[in-house]
Amino acid sequence: MASEDTRDKILSVANKLFSRFGFHKTSMDEIAKIARKAKGSLYYHFASKEDLFTEIVNKEIVSLKNQLSTIVENTDLSASGKMKKYFIKRMEVLNEAANYHETLKADFFEHFDFIDDIRTELDNWEKENLRKIIQQGVDANEFTAIQDMNVLLDMFIMVLKGLEIPFFLQGKYNKYSPYFEGLMGILTKGLSV
Repeated sequence: MASEDTRDKILSVANKLFSRFGFHKTSMDEIAKIARKAKGSLYYHFASKEDLFTEIVNKEIVSLKNQLSTIVENTDLSASGKMKKYFIKRMEVLNEAANYHETLKADFFEHFDFIDDIRTELDNWEKENLRKIIQQGVDANEFTAIQDMNVLLDMFIMVLKGLEIPFFLQGKYNKYSPYFEGLMGILTKGLSV
């Protein structure tokens, strides 16, 4: 139990420091000092700073998936209603995911590929869940049949990811978040029968 408490303490402190100062400016020494743990304790639980950061980003993504799954599985919503809620919730949760934002920075993305697996897995997860929503719409005659679903899903993910840098790194989230529902209305109207 003490080992699990130590791990949780390290994750908590690292999360705060990475969120505040970023991956590059946060050191394992600083994490150990603030967590009041020996540096060896950090390396006992995490092989490297990259492993620790990956764990923290993964926790943010798990939170995102849990919240989006609730929307996808909601049987009371129409497909277009789910698409709107999905998009709004996705951006809302990611806006608060400071460590995920770090992975969007060019210097991070160019030099550290250890996060690629997490981002690729998230893309694939999102495509499958968006496929479920679109298929629900097709089955309910709310959306038209899609010729190449994979192309549509790839493009949808590109649109969502294309908004991440301006929203989260350039600070435009608050300016444009009131327009999310309208944007989703345009996207879902293009799918409508």
